[in-house]
Amino acid sequence: MECKRLRLLEEEEKQKKKTARAGLNSSMLLQRRQLGLLSSTSYCRLVHELKVNCMQRRKIEIHSPDSSVAGTSNFKIIVADVACERIFTVNDVEHGGCKYGIINLSGLGKESLTVEMYDNLYFTNRKVNSVCWASLTHPDSHVLLCLMGIAETPGCASLLPASLFSNSNPDMSPVLPDVRMSTVDVPLKSVTSSRRWLCRSYMRDRPGMLCSFKISTAWSCAWCLNPQADNCFSTGLTRRVLVTNVVTGHRQTFGTSSDVLAQQFATQTPVLYNGCRSGEIFSIDVRQRNRKGQSWKAIRLFHDSAVTSIRLLQAEHYLIAADMAGKIKLWDLRTAKCVKQYKGHHNEYAVLPLHVNEEEGLLTAVGQDCYTRIWSLQDAYLLRTIPSPHPSSKDAIPSVVFSSRLGGSRGVPGLLMAVKQDLYHFSYN
Repeated sequence: MECKRLRLLEEEEKQKKKTARAGLNSSMLLQRRQLGLLSSTSYCRLVHELKVNCMQRRKIEIHSPDSSVAGTSNFKIIVADVACERIFTVNDVEHGGCKYGIINLSGLGKESLTVEMYDNLYFTNRKVNSVCWASLTHPDSHVLLCLMGIAETPGCASLLPASLFSNSNPDMSPVLPDVRMSTVDVPLKSVTSSRRWLCRSYMRDRPGMLCSFKISTAWSCAWCLNPQADNCFSTGLTRRVLVTNVVTGHRQTFGTSSDVLAQQFATQTPVLYNGCRSGEIFSIDVRQRNRKGQSWKAIRLFHDSAVTSIRLLQAEHYLIAADMAGKIKLWDLRTAKCVKQYKGHHNEYAVLPLHVNEEEGLLTAVGQDCYTRIWSLQDAYLLRTIPSPHPSSKDAIPSVVFSSRLGGSRGVPGLLMAVKQDLYHFSYN
């Protein structure tokens, strides 16, 4: 495997690019388009495929106001906000645990390809199982984290303001020492009216920080953007789903028969989709009250292995799911049938995310073998396999972000890859 990786890296450095489809080149596409043999949709899709095969890797220099920040710890997770202007990072700490930071991508548009990383002293000795951006006071104003319990310390779900990780808001700096000591822990069993008042008053007095809820082991989390479930987030726990309103403190619990490893809210309706260790995928309408039994499961799909990631397509008629057998399937939610499979993904036991870019018609996933693979979303064709710049190992699985606007509306397109202490940009133009 290492010989194969080195050979692929050498081919990339020599720019020996082979397109996934025979005869695919820019002149051929343009000629077919002018002759009316390709529709606009097909032409754009094939152009994106051609761009994928021409991506070139460049290492990015990470700048930081604190010179001790950059390159001091390994990247574990990177998650971009909706505008792709910032990336929240989870980094391994040398003696165990994790620390957090935010990378500003505005510098990607420059020739030097530099980015700014704002770090923070906020860290934990517990493993981060799941991360997502949350829109509470404004779009992507906060970051939701699920932390795994360790020893006698229970797990927790924490909602942190993105402003804590930026030097652009100096008024927040004095709050930092209090964040770790002042976090409100709300027991799982019940939330009394006094505790709900405490959450609201704490939120009003310190708009930058919210409650941290004690929970059992949390495997996944998701934030709801539908106005019918405003200010709500979900956590996938061991054999149950917990939906919490961070303003009122109200919560709903749905019992399941398996651990919930993946979650995503729909945006057109307040429906939560869940992927389980048992291989089951089911949906919950969070407007309904808690019910015993399985009657509240609206849609039920099944994989043969544990489901590790789920992604709804924009129209919300289709859902893509990946499992621990390396299977990636596209499900039609109207018929509850699998309509496509994306082959080549490698996974045996890790919880690995999927990345869907409908505008470009691409699906991206990093396998446990540390290869990044990109498929055509339309016909499930494997377009490119990208080797990791570092030798494959359990602690060196790359984390990626793919977007046509890295750095915002005027940003640059491409793939961003974080592996070990390094950050790479694969140009896409």
